[in-house]
Amino acid sequence: MESLFETFRARAQAVSAEVHRFTAKSEALDFIAEFLESQTAGATESPVVWADGPYLDSSDRERMRARVPALTFEVTRERAASAAAGITEIEWSIADTGTLAGDFRTAERRLASTLPPLHIALTCTRAIQPDLPALFTRLHPRQSSYISLITGPSRTADIERVLTIGVHGPKRLIIVFVDELEAQ
Repeated sequence: MESLFETFRARAQAVSAEVHRFTAKSEALDFIAEFLESQTAGATESPVVWADGPYLDSSDRERMRARVPALTFEVTRERAASAAAGITEIEWSIADTGTLAGDFRTAERRLASTLPPLHIALTCTRAIQPDLPALFTRLHPRQSSYISLITGPSRTADIERVLTIGVHGPKRLIIVFVDELEAQ
């Protein structure tokens, strides 16, 4: 697992993603709360949206709401479009490309990961797969109507070949791995 994580981190950082790893979920949630507090201080008009996923329970949600007043777990198109940050819980990651992979059949997960300028992804360290073929031994495309693969912040070089970050999605991607989370 350690070498898969190191490979993932190197590949993700090469495409401008920020990668953090924590042993316990409580440490990861503290990191996310402190980061959001520093980024959204006094910005109550810009919500932070968190799309429902497999890792948080109701006490985690209450704890996060108490720490980050702008946080909402009710993701709508309007909230996500005006949000300072969107948070999703991602089921898988792919080491050889530094890519996140998840079942995004719900609109809330797609909105939270694509509309805000900052996307924070919470994921399980043990769910790192070495490559895409290995992922598809665990997740078959027929099991989901929408599998999303996310590699770094949004970028394009279009016709003029000038690299631009954040045109078609988030300008910043922060990936938070947690060792104690269970793989889905």
